[in-house]
Amino acid sequence: MPKDAIKKMTLSAMLLAVGLVLPFLTGQIQQIGNMLLPMHIPVFLCGLICGWKYGGAVGFLTPLLRSLLFGMPVLFPNAVAMAIELAVYGLVSGLIYSLIRHGHVWPVLCAMLPAMILGRLVWGLAQWLLLGLGGTAFTPQMFLAGALLNAIPGIVLQLLLVPALMSTLHATGLVKF
Repeated sequence: MPKDAIKKMTLSAMLLAVGLVLPFLTGQIQQIGNMLLPMHIPVFLCGLICGWKYGGAVGFLTPLLRSLLFGMPVLFPNAVAMAIELAVYGLVSGLIYSLIRHGHVWPVLCAMLPAMILGRLVWGLAQWLLLGLGGTAFTPQMFLAGALLNAIPGIVLQLLLVPALMSTLHATGLVKF
C-alpha cells in the first residue's frame, strides 16, 4: 500500500475519532449541538486534507457510529439524514478543493460554501423522505429552521475555524498544501 494512502487513512481515522468526541464539548445538550454543529468540522477537514473519497466516508460514518455508540443523534431519521449530509460535505469540499488548491483561505472557503449549500439541500431531501416514510411531514419551516436559522452559529464557526486550521496546519508543516 502506498505511503500516501496509509497517511490519508490514518488522518481519516483520527478525524473520525475527533468527530465522535467533539460533540461532548457541547455537553450532550442537543440544542447547543444543533447550533454549533461540532461533527461537521472534522468532516470538512478530512475532505480538504485527505480528499473527497476519505471525506465522504468519514462524513457518512461519523453520525452513524456516534448514534450507535452514544445514542446521539437518534439513529432514525436524524443520524441517517446527517450521514448523507456530512458525506456530501466531505465529498464536495474535497473535490472542489482538489481542483482549486492554490493558497489557503480562499480555496477552502470556495470549497466549503457549495458543500454547505448542497449538503443542507440533501439533508432536507433526506429528512423529507425519511420522515415521510414514518408518516410525518417535513415542512419548509422545519427545513429553514434546521438547515439555516438554528445552524447560523455553527456555519459561522465552520467558516472561521476550518480555514484557520488549514492555514495553521500548513504554516506548521504538519500538512502541506
